[in-house]
Amino acid sequence: MRRHIAIPLGLVVAALLTGAQRPAGLGDVVEVRHWSYPDYTRIVVETTKRAKVGPAVEHLPADSKAKRPERLYVDLGGVWVGRRYLNGISLGDGLLQGVRLGQNTLQTTRLVVDLEHYERHRLFTLEHPHRVVLDVYGHRNRTGPVFRDPHPPAGMRPVRSVVIDPGHGGRDPGAIGIGGTREKHITLKIAKALGEKLEARGFEVRFTRRDDRSMNLEERTAIAEAARADLFISIHANASPRRTTHGIETYYLDKDHERHSLTVAARENGIRRDQVDDLQRTLTRFRVAELSHHSRHLASLDQEEMVDGLPREFAVNDLGVKKGPFYVLFLSNTPAILVEAGFVTNRTEVKRLRDDSYLDALANGIATGLSRYREGESTVAKRGAS
Repeated sequence: MRRHIAIPLGLVVAALLTGAQRPAGLGDVVEVRHWSYPDYTRIVVETTKRAKVGPAVEHLPADSKAKRPERLYVDLGGVWVGRRYLNGISLGDGLLQGVRLGQNTLQTTRLVVDLEHYERHRLFTLEHPHRVVLDVYGHRNRTGPVFRDPHPPAGMRPVRSVVIDPGHGGRDPGAIGIGGTREKHITLKIAKALGEKLEARGFEVRFTRRDDRSMNLEERTAIAEAARADLFISIHANASPRRTTHGIETYYLDKDHERHSLTVAARENGIRRDQVDDLQRTLTRFRVAELSHHSRHLASLDQEEMVDGLPREFAVNDLGVKKGPFYVLFLSNTPAILVEAGFVTNRTEVKRLRDDSYLDALANGIATGLSRYREGESTVAKRGAS
């Protein structure tokens, strides 16, 4: 049997920092962020260098004699925090009591989460900037564990709710096209029109943002995860150095990718093209194939409706369904797609993307695709295409 010996962080820090010099070459903790929802809390530790995270989060039972609650901990190698978070961050959200960080060794920072109610957790790392993300799931303010899968397989549950994510916003304008057209404004207009159409069709709708405000990717997907939505739709507008490039394309998440998708993913992820491979390595550690099948089917239905369902005067170029490594899709735990609704760098399409009637027709196409997915239709059933 494996024994876990927990040493109070205060004693460790005191022993290490008394006469001890900070080793060279370590990263620092930049910030600790958290979001609390009814049965889910996300903790993000941002660092200046990549943390060497162990293969597993350790789980310790409550120790009534030492007056310590049930807790999780994980060591972040190559990171220095010193005494900065020794007093901890109090959450008291009914799921977590709080979060503490301390210098466990001269080369390692330990992240400790004091628990109130706990079912399971998920740990992963992200780059650009460097982040360690710990998701903790459970029922708040209930006695005794409740074991269940909060996200049963996508094909085994009814589709009732959708989270709509208007890309970018606030300080992040997204792509800036002809005449100063900003992607963030277009995505919000499409999202609002889509929300109205989905509600009229009986869907429950949740937005990651309803106005022009800044949001990071962890916050966007924390909202989706907490909402327990059945589908996640991220809305974007495209850009290209070639002004003649135009059309609509829809993406779903897959650990494999097509070369073109790397450029699009880099722009929407807010990183350089050569940095996308970091996400590829992260994806290989997770079971994306499970959701990939359902996401691909959803993407195909939506792409079909957006292209073929638009009025004749809005005929568009069909750029197809593609797979690619998008952070916002990776962080979603439900079938998810990313829609690129046209190019702000093309004169014809930027004029359309400023036309409310076109955006309304586009939103109607997406809503119809989602309805067909809910009803279990295939991409060939509607028109008998081969």
